Amino acid sequence: MTRPALRRLLDEIGPVDAVGIEERAAKYTTRSIKKGSKVFGLKLAVTMVDLTTLEGKDTPGKVESLCQKALYPHEGDIPRVAAVCVYPSMVKHAAKHVKGSGVRIASVATAFPSGQAPLKTRLAEVRQAVADGADEIDMVINRGAFHEGELSLVQDEIAQVREACGEATLKVILETSELETYDNIRAASFLAMRVLRPGDFIKTSTGKTSANATLGNNQVMIEAIRDFYLATGTEIAMKPAGGIRTAKQALQFLTAVKETLGDAWLNNRRYRFGASSLLNDLLRQLETQRTGAYQAPWTFSDDSSGY
Repeated sequence: MTRPALRRLLDEIGPVDAVGIEERAAKYTTRSIKKGSKVFGLKLAVTMVDLTTLEGKDTPGKVESLCQKALYPHEGDIPRVAAVCVYPSMVKHAAKHVKGSGVRIASVATAFPSGQAPLKTRLAEVRQAVADGADEIDMVINRGAFHEGELSLVQDEIAQVREACGEATLKVILETSELETYDNIRAASFLAMRVLRPGDFIKTSTGKTSANATLGNNQVMIEAIRDFYLATGTEIAMKPAGGIRTAKQALQFLTAVKETLGDAWLNNRRYRFGASSLLNDLLRQLETQRTGAYQAPWTFSDDSSGY
């Protein structure tokens, strides 16, 4: 059942052609990228990774190890990743190692991943993470309110978190699997974008549900970003998260960005991967391109988790 507020919003922004989305997503898997273009794409993907640890057993030592990998993923001319992403309690430990390096500190907040805490508590968590040194906040939307048709409440909460972030970048996690349909994903994208600042992100998933980023839900969201940009001139960034584990997948997602949003979005200010397990495969593929010999999975340390 489509609730009245959602129907009005979809009438305004237009529904999703689900068949068309799936056809476009399928075409990205047929693209062939080779040699120099492949190396360029692999290195670009490295710069877009938010290297993440989100476990109950996280320690300052584990965060330090994560930060070292973020700063020096591999020998040679391998670039640094975009950010390290940690729980709020670990922000101050990450700051000791990467603050001022160009690697940003991201923190999940607002009672991640469920979002099931009083708004006052969620806002306090955001403010504390920023005070401790977070450059970016990844928040989760109120999916329950969305499904109840309380779209104004969803948007108001995003706006209050945006205010609590101050100068920090905000990434709004839609949790696409719990939104269930492409129409809902498009609607939630517009709800968020209308109260975000240029350079803020919309994000697919927490990485904590059974289904996460796909080429399909990524396509719905980047088309929403394109349509919003054409209507307003506001440049919103995108972060698919969860389930992107191979270099081949990453190149498919980057192809989708290039063909839908253009080269202006092919940088880590406008596109990120919340997929820490991806980094090692990117490094293996780059080493393969350099030496001609495929590297074993255990060649590179795995200091990340959570996505």
